Amino acid sequence: MSLLKLNDLYKTLILDHAQHPHHHGQLADVPGVTLNNPTCGDVIQVQLAVQRNQIEQIAFSGTGCTISQASASVMTDVLIHQTPAQAQQLLHDFSQLIMGETITATAKKQLGDAAVLGTVAEFPTRIRCAMLAWHAAEQCLAQIGGPTNESKS
Repeated sequence: MSLLKLNDLYKTLILDHAQHPHHHGQLADVPGVTLNNPTCGDVIQVQLAVQRNQIEQIAFSGTGCTISQASASVMTDVLIHQTPAQAQQLLHDFSQLIMGETITATAKKQLGDAAVLGTVAEFPTRIRCAMLAWHAAEQCLAQIGGPTNESKS
């Protein structure tokens, strides 16, 4: 894919998810994790409910820049219906990608639209914006007894 087409896809994806976020709102009676990015004022709360070893429900709420909102929306699409172990692997793969590390083609495919956000690695000041919801999801998994990853970014 040419760089111009990738940039167009990135812009379209980011704007669509920021303007029409998926799984935006709150889940009744489901604890969540709220994180903030003091650098640009993003505040994101992530809630997820695991039933039968699968993320059955996931939601995010809060305010922030276009990148943080779009990344949270994409993340919910990636993690819904995953087992906690699968979700933890996806969280790890996204973290590696966003930090500019190389991930496998299989991992990119599993990340789906989230893989396009990997271009944020070129803008270090925006990495925190893109990672905020993903870090909150990781903490949610840890709170409910999901697997944890010792190598946090």
